[in-house]
Amino acid sequence: MNKKTIIKGTLYVSVVSAILALQSCAPQSNYKAPKLDLPEQFRGQVDSLNTAKDSVGIADIDWKAFFEDEKLINLIDRGLENNFDMTNAIKNIQIADQKARQAKLEWLPKIDMTLGNVGYQYKSSNYYGSPSSAYYKKKGKDAPENMYVNSAQHISDISISWELDIWGKMRSMSAEALANYLKTHEAKKAVQTALIANIAEGYYNLLLLDAQMEVAQSNYELTKNTLKIVELQRDAGQTTSLAIQQTRNQMLVAKALIPSLKQQIAIQENSLSLLTGQLPDAIERDTKLADVKYEETLTTGVPLYLVSQRPDVQQAELELKAKNARVGVAQTNRYPSLTIDVTGGLNSMLGKNWFNIPGSLFGGIIGELSAPLFNKRKLKTDFEVAKIEREKAEIDLQKSVYGAITEVSDALITLETVKEQIEIAEEQVATSRLGVKQSNLLFNSGYANYIEIINAQKNMLDSELNLNKLKQNKLISRVKLYKALGGGWK
Repeated sequence: MNKKTIIKGTLYVSVVSAILALQSCAPQSNYKAPKLDLPEQFRGQVDSLNTAKDSVGIADIDWKAFFEDEKLINLIDRGLENNFDMTNAIKNIQIADQKARQAKLEWLPKIDMTLGNVGYQYKSSNYYGSPSSAYYKKKGKDAPENMYVNSAQHISDISISWELDIWGKMRSMSAEALANYLKTHEAKKAVQTALIANIAEGYYNLLLLDAQMEVAQSNYELTKNTLKIVELQRDAGQTTSLAIQQTRNQMLVAKALIPSLKQQIAIQENSLSLLTGQLPDAIERDTKLADVKYEETLTTGVPLYLVSQRPDVQQAELELKAKNARVGVAQTNRYPSLTIDVTGGLNSMLGKNWFNIPGSLFGGIIGELSAPLFNKRKLKTDFEVAKIEREKAEIDLQKSVYGAITEVSDALITLETVKEQIEIAEEQVATSRLGVKQSNLLFNSGYANYIEIINAQKNMLDSELNLNKLKQNKLISRVKLYKALGGGWK
């Protein structure tokens, strides 16, 4: 082995050792999950709701198992397939996927190729220089005085530029792209969860409007019959025209509800059609509000498990990871960069010698170690801003977690209180129906006046409408709890 070989080998080992040493002292931007102060259970988590304190909850239930109404399930299926927000969320995933794929290849060298680069530079006699006699000599001609070819280049080459990732900048860029890509998946889950909840709430609102329509029509028919009886009594001289006017007014109150409810039903159907990506149309349903089936047992799990289930919480944490990786990129931009450039190809003055090998071959290799010295504080500013952005992302994560826990607590409290309200409302309905029955008997027997029967019918209308509204509130509260716990995207 000659001395030159030994020197080259020693130089190679020194360069590799230097690179490894630089990597070992590279700045770190490894992600560390922040510590969150979470309660052991949700506020409102009481035994009457059967809210188990296990690690899992209803969020683990597939949405098709959570909802038992086939019409609602078909409606949600159509929404997941055609909803415009869902379609956009899928497109965002595709965009982020392309960026993540590109970021994975940042560590590879950049390769450029030039094929057929021909350049001629023409000058005249007043130009400070002399005619390119070599060019014309090779052409077998004398150089002219004006507009002579001063230089000629026929080039085909390949250039390779490779920046070594000695500080981990490429790894940080890849980590940032990956976090942004995963964020789009969580965003899609969040859109799906919200979409399912919105469709279910709209569907239950339709069932409520249908139930209110039945109550209004039934009360309207009842007051019509009462009006006929009062008119007969007036004709017999047993009552006055004032009784007829007040009875008719009560009848019109119930009658006025009917067109108003028709309007609300049509608007709600249009809203559901839009959610499912359809033009306005009727929504098929064959279930009554009182007949909706659902599982009474609710298991919420523990707040710590919620953090891993809620798409928006996961999205906020991935945003924190991306901001953390951006800190690593901003930090490494302040350190020297090592770049190796290699160029090789064919170059000739005359076109006929372009591909004359080896006469037209050329090549070169350049190793460049460059470092920023003064850039008007831009790099330091970028680094400090990146750190502040990371702190903001950590605050947003904590806000998302606290907001999620609050939503669960609100839903639990609503479910508990609405159960009590329904029990009271059912008693009110039973009492008001009995009151109407008794007032009719007394009215027909002459022991009650029209005022008493009107009040009884008004009380029954109000109590039945209120009971239907509370039943719908219970259904919607269950949906909100399911959504708040992170269910609906599985």
